[in-house]
Order: sequence, then structure tokens, then C-alpha cells
Amino acid sequence: MTKRNRLPLNKPRSIAFSRQKGLCYYCKKPMWQKGIERYARLHGISLACAKYFQCTGEHLVAHSAGGSASESNIVAACSFCNLKRHQRKNAPTPEAYSKLVEKRLDRGGWNTHLLN
Repeated sequence: MTKRNRLPLNKPRSIAFSRQKGLCYYCKKPMWQKGIERYARLHGISLACAKYFQCTGEHLVAHSAGGSASESNIVAACSFCNLKRHQRKNAPTPEAYSKLVEKRLDRGGWNTHLLN
């Protein structure tokens, strides 16, 4: 297995963060890239909760399936959503996962306990 490189200087992730106006691709909650303390203060939450809203880069087409690190294949997702998607035995497609997250949020679940 070859080791893959991280996104180059995280540029595609930062571009996705800006394109999405700082909101997670899946849960639509605000994320942070720098300054966890400021984010936690702004939202009235602990640092432990704030860490779940750190911006991560998410491949729409998985790297293992030939997806690239191009701007068109990278979206910004909070750490919580990204982690939960990839903890599943068979990670759903981004479209299916978006629907699942939306249903859970509509019922008052998902990550609502971390950030109101």
C-alpha cells in the first residue's frame, strides 16, 4: 500500500471552506480552521465540543477509488461528520450521507448536543 500525501498545503480544503461560507457540507453547522478558543467563546461551548467542528477536507470521490485532491472533488466537512461517515462499515456516498445527517438533524439528533 502506498502512502498518500495530505492535501497540498490544505489549499483545496481552504477553498471549499470559503466556497461553503464556513459551513459543513453535511450538517451545515459553522466550522473553524484557526482559533479554536475564539470559536468556542463565540458559540459558548467547551474546547472539547469545539474540536468536533474543526474543518476537514472530504473527498467526494474517495482517494482509493481514484478521486483526486482537486478543488472540484474536495468539500469542507466538520470533524464530527467526517469521522462518523468513515466509522461506518461501508461509508455511504456523500449524497446518501447528507440525507442521513439531514434526517437526524430534523429529529433533533446528530451533533445538536455539541452546538446549538
